[in-house]
Order: sequence, then structure tokens, then C-alpha cells
Amino acid sequence: MNLKQTIQNALTAAMKAKDEDTKRTLRLVMTAIKFADIEKGGEIDDQRILSILQKEVKTRQDAIQEAKRAHRTDLIETAEKEMVILNRFLPQRMDEEELVELAKSVIIETGASTLRDMGEVMKILIPKLAGRASGQDASKIVRELLQN
Repeated sequence: MNLKQTIQNALTAAMKAKDEDTKRTLRLVMTAIKFADIEKGGEIDDQRILSILQKEVKTRQDAIQEAKRAHRTDLIETAEKEMVILNRFLPQRMDEEELVELAKSVIIETGASTLRDMGEVMKILIPKLAGRASGQDASKIVRELLQN
């Protein structure tokens, strides 16, 4: 079963259970997926769905930061609940050590030695992450490795 179907099944279960938080969150995700399907002109793959989920999590993290500045605990709680729901569909996060080792192996594989080679490294590294780390984190680590 693909990721889109898994999310749809979870949405159906949330509707039956009258779980409003899960229902609201998954409807937003399904809308983003349908929009991406329309944009592509066909079904998107699981990799693209993972990136949509990661983007939604990042949006919630940003919302939490803004809510903290505004001292809005209600918004913080809502965003945290939504992040828990979204994280159920993401693979286990890669820790920093694993990410560094993977980045080092890709750098060796590509023969990269300067920051000019960063694009080539990222092109190979991002698919290997498979949603387990953000592109932003990977970019930061690759930049550090290539500078040293």
C-alpha cells in the first residue's frame, strides 16, 4: 500500500472515531497531495508525499516559534498535536552522526572537494535520505564537510 492510501485510510479512521485534530490535519495533507497530483498531471510518488509531510512539519515548527513569541499556548499545543500526527507517517529520523557518515560516503563517491561540487553531492544525497532528514540539515552538513 502506498503512502497516499495509508494517509487516506488514517483519515477515514479519524472521521469514524470523530478525532477532530487528526481529521483536520490529514485533510490538509490530502489537499496538498491532491494539489501536487494536479500540478504533475498524474499520481505523485511516495518520495514527493514524504517531502509534503516534511514541509507540513516544518510549517508547524515555524508556527510554534511564532506562537511562543506571542505567548499563545493554545496555538503551541495545537501545532504540537499536529506534528505528532504528521510524524506518524514519516520514517524514523536519521541522527546527525548517521547523516554525517552518509554525506561523507556520497562526497567520496562523487569525488567532491570544493563547495562548487555541492550541487552534485546533494543531487545524490537527497534521494538516499528518503525523508529521514531534511534537505536543510543535509545541506548544512555537506557545506561543513566540503569547507574543511
